[in-house]
Amino acid sequence: MPFHLVTLTHPEWEEALACARRLGADALPELRLDLFPEADPEALVDALKRRCLVTCRRVSEGGRWPDEDEAGRLAHLIRALKGKPAWMDLEWDLSIPSEVQVARTHVRLLRSIHVAPGIFDLEARLRDLPEGEAFKWVGWAGRLGDNGRLRAPLAWARDHGLALSAFLMGPKGLASRAMQSAWGGSFTFAAPDDGPPAAPGQLPLSTLRAWRSAKLHPGHGLCGVIGDPVLHSRGPAFHNPRFQGAFKDLLYLPLVCDAAAEAVEALDTLDLLGLSITAPLKLSLPEALGLKGPLNTLWRRSPADPWQGTNTDAEAFEQSLSHLAPGPVLLLGEGGVARTSRAVMEAGGRRVLQVSRRSPVTAASVAAFAPVGVVQATSLGMAVDDPAPFPDQLLAAQASARWAVEWIYKEDTAFARWAQEANLSLVAGATLFEAQAEAQSRRFIEGCGG
Repeated sequence: MPFHLVTLTHPEWEEALACARRLGADALPELRLDLFPEADPEALVDALKRRCLVTCRRVSEGGRWPDEDEAGRLAHLIRALKGKPAWMDLEWDLSIPSEVQVARTHVRLLRSIHVAPGIFDLEARLRDLPEGEAFKWVGWAGRLGDNGRLRAPLAWARDHGLALSAFLMGPKGLASRAMQSAWGGSFTFAAPDDGPPAAPGQLPLSTLRAWRSAKLHPGHGLCGVIGDPVLHSRGPAFHNPRFQGAFKDLLYLPLVCDAAAEAVEALDTLDLLGLSITAPLKLSLPEALGLKGPLNTLWRRSPADPWQGTNTDAEAFEQSLSHLAPGPVLLLGEGGVARTSRAVMEAGGRRVLQVSRRSPVTAASVAAFAPVGVVQATSLGMAVDDPAPFPDQLLAAQASARWAVEWIYKEDTAFARWAQEANLSLVAGATLFEAQAEAQSRRFIEGCGG
């Protein structure tokens, strides 16, 4: 079986067929009969020239076939046998129908199970395998550290020559999908690049290929950006090509987590080697590890070594400030980024007026302060429809301001538009991101792994 199984989730069959024909040898289309219930199963398999995994998923397992029509579902699946598909998915606990047993001379069986959230029975199931040529176990990640619970059984399967894929659904289960090969899995499921994911957390085929997930080996270490939200992060696209160019056996992923205790647990269960820390963990996670924050970068040579930390946000901000006009600065926000910004500015001798929801400042006070610069360090701008923060204070600052700094690195935020309309020199969030991420990459490449 190829490493990538691409679920054809397209709304129209012609789109799905075109996608399947574009897949390379490393990817096998998964034909979900429940997504095309009116079509003739044999004809669909024939159109794919037998090269597919045929599945018909129940509603209770994320599919569309009614649970109460189990007989109809199996009959529909069996009709696909006339097309002689290369693989067929049959649920782990089902007896093999006689029609399928007869067809096993030319059809291989993938035995699959989707367990309820909180259930981790993979090791027990591996002790009592059903008949089949490959096996798939799917759970749900309630905590980031849950991914680590799959490492031992996946390694066991690899050592025993068992074709197994075991992963967790949901945004916190992304590591189990991306690290599948490194941990011992034989294949994983991907979303088509031109279609929606079939399940929560399913990654596009192009992403898995870019990360070289199929080529990861047990010696690969894991790094990532940790916080919430992080799924939008540019970090993987920035760091992974640099790791690959440096021949470094590391993979960088978004790691969804908003609590320090949960993050500390995940550091151990996943043997994480490098972290970019973002909101809301820049203060709480370093403190939980006994380090003085705020920090945005942690790294260690191996899981047995102590963590080292720094704040590349501070480095990037200090570099940007050196090119901006001197004078007092209006600082918006009070989180970890705001604290870093204030420390850098005050160390450089700049006067700072800080405004936040818990420490309001009147527009008149801002006008009297006459800031030459404005630093936007709130979280506003992460969502598309977020307004600019503290509009009255921004209006009061406009008469004296000459420059602005935006920490949010999404394009076209309301604050960035305000700065542009006010004809201010703008240091965009993307500029700060590039500078701090470059400094992080150097630490990871030099300090993580062998």
